[in-house]
Amino acid sequence: MVLNSAKASFDLLEARSANYSDRGQSIITSLFGLEWNTAFIPYGPKWRRHRRAIHQYFNSSAIQEYQPVQLCKTREMLVQALQSPSKILDLIEFAVGSSLIDIAYGHRAQDAQDAYIARAHTAAARTSYVLVSGRFFVEFLPFLRHVPAWLPGAAFKRLANDVVAEQKALVDIPFHDVRAEIDSGRPNTSICARMLDSLDRSESADRDAELEVIKNTTGIIFAAGNDTTNITMRVFLLAMTLHPEAQRAAQEELTVIVGPRRLPESSDRWSLPYIDAIVKECARWMPVVPLGVPHSAVNDDEYEGHHIPKGTVVIPNQWAMLHNPIDYPEPAFFRPERFIKDGMLDPDAKDPARVAFGFGRRICPGRYFADASLFLFIASILHVFDILPPVDEHQRPVLPEARQTSEFISQPEPFECIVKVRSQSAEQLIKNL
Repeated sequence: MVLNSAKASFDLLEARSANYSDRGQSIITSLFGLEWNTAFIPYGPKWRRHRRAIHQYFNSSAIQEYQPVQLCKTREMLVQALQSPSKILDLIEFAVGSSLIDIAYGHRAQDAQDAYIARAHTAAARTSYVLVSGRFFVEFLPFLRHVPAWLPGAAFKRLANDVVAEQKALVDIPFHDVRAEIDSGRPNTSICARMLDSLDRSESADRDAELEVIKNTTGIIFAAGNDTTNITMRVFLLAMTLHPEAQRAAQEELTVIVGPRRLPESSDRWSLPYIDAIVKECARWMPVVPLGVPHSAVNDDEYEGHHIPKGTVVIPNQWAMLHNPIDYPEPAFFRPERFIKDGMLDPDAKDPARVAFGFGRRICPGRYFADASLFLFIASILHVFDILPPVDEHQRPVLPEARQTSEFISQPEPFECIVKVRSQSAEQLIKNL
């Protein structure tokens, strides 16, 4: 059952969340080793343990302590972008990944070739690929999972073996690295280390289960946060490349509120409604998970005259909701102004975050951290740089197309852009960092 309206999604997935918080059984998640991922764990005690662990460290209050890391990585990215303006996409990707590695595991990545980041990128690409519904016959004929990998036509099985190994390395290696650091007496204040310390001081009756929770939750903090934030930043750069008028409006606001003598900080957010509106419009214009993560009905239900049998797969069509012309007139256009009224955020405008981060008990637990990171990156970049399309041999701009990939985790199709420092004072701000 596909839910194409926000009303139906809220009525079922939120108001009746006790019945629609399951994920059901999927041959794909088990075959490709994705059962560790909190997003795919069936609803029940195991899922609740994972969810509580993430919420403890990523609720709206807890994320305040990560602001220094976010600020540091953002400003390191500005310095690097001044030196290599054509590599802005890669620099943002590294800044996002390195901040999450630091917070989750206490690991200081030195460059984009860092093994932790490389594993995350590979795992994310493979996960998005294998989760496209209908890609593999085994999804419809589950007995095929038992065929040997060497059999002609069993390429999916060979791919599955590779993906399982990649997923295992993604969650196991950083976890064991942190344990080794703790055992050697080296200081580590990461989320993983703090969770291990709490476990050591507790009297848990099931230590192995708690260790699994720690390993899996720190893995998803890093993997999911890295992927979704990076993609939304790519959406932002594409939007600014195609819509210089929105870029100018944002920069004018920054000039008035922040001024030329400093860089934006998280505390400026409530004084920068247009920047906030850009964050919202990026989430709406090109949602990262267009069809959401499917839910499953635990028991039979009725809704507006329709019988919904137990086990029904419920797909929240986030793309349709975020491109509903009634809620968002002319939805194909990137217009942050749709969230502004009288120079402030319009309280009556529907916030895309209510849809883009999922629904009910399955809403993304990292949404507060992701939202804070996006604001800081976007405000900082726009304050000191102009985002421009590349030019051809005749110095004419080469504008990219606003197209997304057709995958479970969707992102803008590859494009190029460059950043150019806005002024001498902006350049000096960066050099003084």
